[in-house]
Parts: sequence; C-alpha cells; structure tokens
Amino acid sequence: MTMLSVDLDLVRKYNVPGPRYTSFPPANHFREGIPWSEVEARIRENNRTERDLSLYFHIPFCETLCWFCGCTTVITLNHDKGRRYVETLGREVAHMASLLNPRRPVVQLHWGGGSPTFLRPEEIRRLGEIIHRHFRLAPDVEAGVEIDPRRLTRDHLVALREVGFNRASMGVQDFDPQVQQAVHRIQPRELTERVLQWCRELGFQSVNLDLIYGLPHQTVESFNRTLDIVLELKPDRLAVFSYAHVPWIKPAQRILEKQRFLPAPETKLQLLKLVIERLTRDGGYVYIGMDHFALPDDELAVAQRQRRLQRNFQGYSTRAGADIYAFGMSSISQTPDMYWQNLKDLPAYEQAVESGRAPLYRAYFLTEEDRLRRETIMRVMCDLGLDFAEMSARLGVDFERHFAAELAALAPLEADGLIRRRPGGLEVTDIGRLFIRNIAMCFDNTLPPPEQRRHSRTV
Repeated sequence: MTMLSVDLDLVRKYNVPGPRYTSFPPANHFREGIPWSEVEARIRENNRTERDLSLYFHIPFCETLCWFCGCTTVITLNHDKGRRYVETLGREVAHMASLLNPRRPVVQLHWGGGSPTFLRPEEIRRLGEIIHRHFRLAPDVEAGVEIDPRRLTRDHLVALREVGFNRASMGVQDFDPQVQQAVHRIQPRELTERVLQWCRELGFQSVNLDLIYGLPHQTVESFNRTLDIVLELKPDRLAVFSYAHVPWIKPAQRILEKQRFLPAPETKLQLLKLVIERLTRDGGYVYIGMDHFALPDDELAVAQRQRRLQRNFQGYSTRAGADIYAFGMSSISQTPDMYWQNLKDLPAYEQAVESGRAPLYRAYFLTEEDRLRRETIMRVMCDLGLDFAEMSARLGVDFERHFAAELAALAPLEADGLIRRRPGGLEVTDIGRLFIRNIAMCFDNTLPPPEQRRHSRTV
C-alpha cells in the first residue's frame, strides 16, 4: 500500500465515541447471574468438534502502575504472588481441559497482562509445562507474549522460547524521557534496543512495539523523534494507540489530568497524521487498520491479503475460526455462540478456583441476529470490504435485503471517500482504514444514542 495522507477535517468529523469490536456484541452487553451449568453445557457441545483452539492466559501483575494504563492489573512487589497464581492457573486449566476434546489442536497461544514477565523464569517454565501437559500445540502455532523490558533478564526470554513462544510484544509508548517521567514509566532507548536484540538472537519470528499518542508533553516534534528511533529499530509490527482517557474506569488516570500537560485535541490529531504518514511512507509499513501496522511480509499483513484475518480480545489475529479458551482473572473466552468472562478480582478468582468452582463472572449467549452482525463487522474490519453474494452464502440470508438500512446508512461515508461501492459489494479505501470503527458501527444494532456512549473515540 502506498503512503497515506491524512485529512484532519475528516478526522474531526468522525472522531466520535465507539466500540473497538474485539467482540460483538461488545463486552458491556455481557450479563451477570448466568449459571455455570448453562455455560458448561455449551462448552461440552462446542467440544463435539475438533475445531482449532486459541488459548489466552491473563497474568495481571506489574511492579508499578503506568498512569495511562487501562488494563486489568494487580500492582505488587511480591513475586511470590506469581508463583501462587501459576498453580491456580494449573487447577483452572485442569478443570477446563476435562471438558475439552483432546484432539483439538492449539493454533494460537497468547499471554497478556499486566506483564507476563513479572513471573520468574522458573514460573514461566512451570506454566508452560502445565499447558503442554493438557493441550496439543500445533507445529505452526502462533505463540505471542507481552514482555516488559524494564524488569527482564535474558533468561526470561530463554524460558519463553523453551515454552514455545515465537512472537513478542513490548510496550514502549514514547522514547522521550519527559513523557516517560510524566506517565510513570522510565524505559531508556538502550534498554528497549537490548531486549529487541535478545529477541532476535533467540529466534523470535516477530517483535511488536506498542506506542501511545496523546500522552503528557507530547508534541509533533518530540513524537517525530520517537518515530525516528522506531524506524531505526524496524520492528515487524507496531500498535500505535490513541491514549484513551477514561478516569471513571481507571481512577489513576486523574494523575495525568492534574499535570495539565495533555496535548490539545488539535495536537493529538496532528500526532495521528504524523504516525500514519511516516510509518507508511518512511517505514514501508502496511496500515492494517485501527491501530495496527505491519511490514509487508509479516504474517499479519499476509493474513489480511489472504482474507484470513480476525479480530478478538487480543486485537487482530491471524488464525480465523479458532475458539478462544481464556484463563486467569478477568479473561474472556469465545466460541461461536457464547462469550464468558472470569471474575475480575484476584482474591475472588483464586478462591473460586481453589474451592473447585468455575470462576465465572458474566456471560453472553449470541442470538442468530448477533451472529449475522458479528460476521459482517468482522469481515469489514479484517477484509476491508464486503462481497454481497459471498456474505449471502456465508450467512444464509439475502445480504443486501437484510442489511438494506445499514447499507443505505453508509452513503455519507461513501461521499467522504471512506468506502467505494461497486456492483455487488463495497471496499474500504486506504483512508477509510483509519475510520474502520465508524464503518463497522453502521452495522451495530446495539449502539446507544451518541450522548450515552461510554467508549473511547474512534480515531
């Protein structure tokens, strides 16, 4: 894809609150009070097949809190909590594995957090042993792990490779020391470079860096210098997130409010323009959509070209069609007809598992209409287009008739150049990738009125 030029007037127009569509319906529609027996019955039905599996493990611990963070975390210096947590995970895995078809291959494995590298190397190996004992990992498994360069030894990475990880993701956010100080995350460039070099020496196939724009003290000039460093390091993928200021959910973010150095909205838009134009022009990255960029030969870009891309709670995924079984506090699982989430409080989660109960917090059973809309939103966000005849065959409905109102609602987006209609289908334009959430929202029948939406902004 060629270098993108970003029209800031379009960004101002479409920068509204909206879901990220890591699930549909979004997680705020999940319901508490659903009995585990109903969830378990659907799990057993799901395991009559040998469908691919994707496993997710949430490791919530961090030693310190980054003040921009929106993740579900437990802040502690006591690393013995990690050891106990791994054993609790072992019990949860053993219980769930008894319900699963042992012939199902694991094609994807992901550890997120918090920071999985809060665990000591021996605990990483122990959790790996638990996973390998209960599951059959496919030879070409995509195994990705989030790592924190600030508290990492080479042995952590050696242990992760021994367990089977072949992809790593590192948080950077910004290389500017003043920004790092303001968000309570000191991470010198040399540290990131060293860990990146270790990853490459140890044979990780792909390394991702996370950046955030919209943080205190960021300017176009300062973030341009950060991008200079990023382009020198040449990671395989980049996730460049807009800082989501949600202090009603994450009270620690009020610390950033008090600093009074958050960029003005106009500056934030200039930062977004800078990111997209520099990464696609100077770095040669493919803009996958939303926050994601990848080198043209990275599996993420290849999967998008081959229409194998999918979205789930870890963002974009290269393994479409795999059911997600997730473990640990707050983790969310997904099968074709159901989502369910574990308890979000660590003591409650550990108590439930250790007493032999499923740590269920809430769930959602999809209706047939949910499934139609989920697949449509998924294909828009991953394939960047819709073939109406293909969608009719896939969904078992006359697509154009069923979604006549939604397709009509796309007219203003077409007029603004975000999509291009063609006989029998539509495609998202290059600039439309930036507004992919807005396009997906046209097919969402769960959205409240704009003034009632409690979501991050779409760009």
